[in-house]
Amino acid sequence: MKKSLVGTLLGVLLCGATAVPAAALDGADSSASVRAKAVDFAGTVSLSNCSGSVVRVPNSQPTDPALVMSNGHCLESGFPGPGEVVVDQPSTRTFGLLNSAGSKVATLRASKVAYGTMTDTDVSLYELTSTYQKIESSYGIKALELSAARPAQGTAISVVSGYWKRIYNCSVDGFAYRLKEGEWTWKDSVRYTSACQTIGGTSGSPVLDQATKKVVAVNNTGNESGGRCTDNNPCEVDQNGTVTVRKGINYAQQTYGIVPCIGIGNKLDLTAQGCTLPKP
Repeated sequence: MKKSLVGTLLGVLLCGATAVPAAALDGADSSASVRAKAVDFAGTVSLSNCSGSVVRVPNSQPTDPALVMSNGHCLESGFPGPGEVVVDQPSTRTFGLLNSAGSKVATLRASKVAYGTMTDTDVSLYELTSTYQKIESSYGIKALELSAARPAQGTAISVVSGYWKRIYNCSVDGFAYRLKEGEWTWKDSVRYTSACQTIGGTSGSPVLDQATKKVVAVNNTGNESGGRCTDNNPCEVDQNGTVTVRKGINYAQQTYGIVPCIGIGNKLDLTAQGCTLPKP
């Protein structure tokens, strides 16, 4: 889990990491880099220890309270345990809103943690005190839309880190049936091609389909040193229980499954048809 600068469990991920210029682009595929030029930082946010983004679902309305998405392991309350689901917890957490160039233009504030878990997926959703309309009219920033469709293998993607102001370009290499890291197990995780060498602080970054500019996943972890299913060294487990370790490869959690769970007024409804997010 590529979390923070200060976490004792995960701090090793940032050893030797240094800040980079805003709008830095990483990616070995030059054609992907060209296609990704339209992907920028607008709508992303920086957290105290992670990255995130202001997101909406297709049916969100301008007057709805805006949502910020990050990882479950980025919650200020600490890592949710296996099977733990956090819903409707008060929060006053702040987020630095970035414009297209990666400059901070505002500080947004949460009213609550609408949802957070590290079971099956690794995601947190904060409800803000500002509406989408207020954010757009005040700062000219539109929310990023969560795609309702599952990404396909080979899709060109960009991982956009508000914390580091850095964009990583690569493709969807495939999917891990189960991804195990320490105590936690995630389902149907996105595996990146090797060009996306994400680092600590990129946790919670939105993963954008370069063609549609919609969010298809949320960046969350990678195998740093070749360890087998340990903290900072997730392993893949297939349907037959076969374990595969891919040193240096990074992963994200798909987000299309969140879309059915967001109802009228941007309110979380875990009982809605099609919603498969874990329940408390």
